[in-house]
Amino acid sequence: MNLPLNPKVLAELMAQAPGIAAVRRDIHAHPELSFEEFRTADVVAQKLTEWGIPIHRGLGKTGVVGILKNGTSDRAIGLRADMDALPVQEFNKFDHSSKHPGKMHACGHDGHVAMLLAAAQHLSQHKQFDGTVYFIFQPAEEGGGGAREMMRDGLFELFPMQAVYGMHNWPGLAEGQFALSAGPVMASSNEFKITIHGKGCHAALPHNGIDPVPIACQMVQAFQTIISRNKKPVDAGVISVTMIHTGEATNVVPDHCEMQGTVRTFSLEVLDLIEQRMRDIAHHTCAAFGATCTFEFERNYPPTVNHAAETEFAHQVMASIVGGANVVPQEPTMGAEDFSYMLQAVPGAYAFIGNGEGAHRTHGHGEGPCTLHNPSYDFNDALIPLGGTVWVKLVEAWLR
Repeated sequence: MNLPLNPKVLAELMAQAPGIAAVRRDIHAHPELSFEEFRTADVVAQKLTEWGIPIHRGLGKTGVVGILKNGTSDRAIGLRADMDALPVQEFNKFDHSSKHPGKMHACGHDGHVAMLLAAAQHLSQHKQFDGTVYFIFQPAEEGGGGAREMMRDGLFELFPMQAVYGMHNWPGLAEGQFALSAGPVMASSNEFKITIHGKGCHAALPHNGIDPVPIACQMVQAFQTIISRNKKPVDAGVISVTMIHTGEATNVVPDHCEMQGTVRTFSLEVLDLIEQRMRDIAHHTCAAFGATCTFEFERNYPPTVNHAAETEFAHQVMASIVGGANVVPQEPTMGAEDFSYMLQAVPGAYAFIGNGEGAHRTHGHGEGPCTLHNPSYDFNDALIPLGGTVWVKLVEAWLR
């Protein structure tokens, strides 16, 4: 899709896109991990201030909120972009590749910031709305729960709003397309750690001990019966044991075995069921073999669930820009997203914008695919005016 020829993309955003793309590439070259986004926050704050948008800093440690008011209405809408990078060594060698070893914008958060900055610049210049728009630049999406931390610091009390929206780039979805659906679109993210306490002994005399290894094997198999026999077949759920650590010598039965992994679901009800059944299986399996265990279960991000009315509203706005055929249903993914916390507190929706297959990458990119969390990834700068247009039109429609 040749975006410059698309009459639905705002001409002003097309004209300003190179400047915003330069900001995006500067952020890409200087990635910062969760809660360390001090330079990125400074760049965001400087741009918003330059455009006459008042800012509030410090929510979630490094978060920035831009406040743009116009007219007399007390209605308000929030738009969110995440700012943090990943602990990934970048393979790309182009000019804007990471200058910080072991850190990389491998998920496109630099692009999310750029799209929201593009919208902020345009809205500050034209103000074709009646009410308030809050530009939420959030830290620490990659495991730090930055959305939750901004909320704990009073995000929605300080800046009350009737709706909140987020958007993520999606490799593999064609440039010029959006994906959006009501209901669950991303899963809850949870971690477990189980330590089986047996009794060590000589491997040639196993009857003198309690071997935790076969207990762990029984447990791993039994966990999958939760998925196949305890929850409803129509309810999605994943239990993955991803680490088993035990033993130090080939002739010694270890006295303990540690298992860790992840659980993903699209509803808290299914998550409650899985956690309880895992806990029961762990303790009772150990008891059957004469062992004990400690069971730890940490809930990280809840499911990301889009609200129906707000989703339909965003769908109409996107369709007015790219056509209804280019706004496709979003197949739910077992990946997780901390925008889920915001959607638990305020109605809204989380959408996906197509990043293409990777043909946009400049000379010097890595040999790997242009997929999320890949060291050869790069955000597609052609999306900046398109994503910015969606944000602008969403604000103008919501605050008409």
